[in-house]
Amino acid sequence: MIRDTIKAAQITAMKAGEKDRLAAVRLILAKIKDRDIELRTASQQPDDDAMVVEVMQKMIKQRRESIALYEQGGRNELAAIEAAELAIIEDFLPAQMSDAETSAAIEGIKAELGAESLKDMGRVMATLKERHGPQLDMSKASGLVKAALS
Repeated sequence: MIRDTIKAAQITAMKAGEKDRLAAVRLILAKIKDRDIELRTASQQPDDDAMVVEVMQKMIKQRRESIALYEQGGRNELAAIEAAELAIIEDFLPAQMSDAETSAAIEGIKAELGAESLKDMGRVMATLKERHGPQLDMSKASGLVKAALS
């Protein structure tokens, strides 16, 4: 499980004295714990790895947005800190699908569902997320689906 890998990385970072890595790993674990608390009242519990990946993908998106804003504002030192955190978070994600693999999956789903226009985008995205959610950056996939259906 990904959660166990992250906990082991926390211990390793503590023993090695890697303060920056330890801070990022603790941040990941805190976000996962927040999500666990949110899900206590949920009627249906998602798969643990899928939930952890979802939390980390959200964190990655936040970091990328922050980096862009810091660079626009001329705060390169803060952008570098965010980039370091981003790299650590990405280390724990499962291997992501390439653009070619994503496009092939989209074409397969499009043919299977008979999707032809942008009206079908929701169905294609839902199926894509269901089948390949942990291996995909859904924001990139959204653009590819839109291009495939236009």
